[in-house]
Amino acid sequence: MAKIKVKEAEITIISVAEKDYISLTDMANAKVSASRAADIIKNWLRNRYTLEFLSTWELINNPNFKVVEFDHFKSQAGLPSFVLSVSEWIENTNAIGIIVRKGKYGGTYAQKDIAFEFGSAISVPFKLYLINEFQRLKEEEQKLLGWSAKRELAKINYHLHTDAIKQNLIPEKLSVAQTSIIYASEADVLNVAMFGITAKLWCDANPDLKGNIRDYATINELICLSNMENLNAVFINENISQKERLIKLNQIAIQQMKILQEVEKRKLLK
Repeated sequence: MAKIKVKEAEITIISVAEKDYISLTDMANAKVSASRAADIIKNWLRNRYTLEFLSTWELINNPNFKVVEFDHFKSQAGLPSFVLSVSEWIENTNAIGIIVRKGKYGGTYAQKDIAFEFGSAISVPFKLYLINEFQRLKEEEQKLLGWSAKRELAKINYHLHTDAIKQNLIPEKLSVAQTSIIYASEADVLNVAMFGITAKLWCDANPDLKGNIRDYATINELICLSNMENLNAVFINENISQKERLIKLNQIAIQQMKILQEVEKRKLLK
């Protein structure tokens, strides 16, 4: 569940079968009071153009859509006596583009394309603001997904890195405390090469922040760290001293961050 703000109105978005559904109830509430929101949706649904739009969406996306039942509604659309509720539409045509939910986030929800169309029933400016805010939300989600993926990649490479340390740098019969010092020392080789600071110094400088220095890294920094962990594992296997490795890794970090930043600039220019 997520929320976006459209012209001061909070609009709820839920995920159903990996598809986004936007609250028509919240949208209608932006135009009238909550007690009349259902009437806005009913009036929109009884319109012939709306029914043709919904049926076309269902034919494209729903192989189980009941066309015969839709034709019955279509033949009555426009008549003064014609009234159609969302529940009737769903039950009779087996539609999936609009759903009704009960409970805390209850109300009428519609797949994003249908919700955008319903936005016109509120107002044209509202529809445009809705589309804009929804797209902004999706872009933010993609950024977060990318960050999480890079963070997971860094964790995987962390195991490759620690395995190289274990096989090459840790003598037999060391205590747990002694072993931890070696691991921490090698982790700080990467921290200093990338961020110019050890984990402890970062924590001391940021006492109010939870987690560690890598939890606050950018996507580009995580990409670079992931590459550096692999390279440091190779350097350890080649018996290169820690001092030499630190110098090499710092040079690599500077070079790779410049490349990644240039790639970002080119994307922005496009």
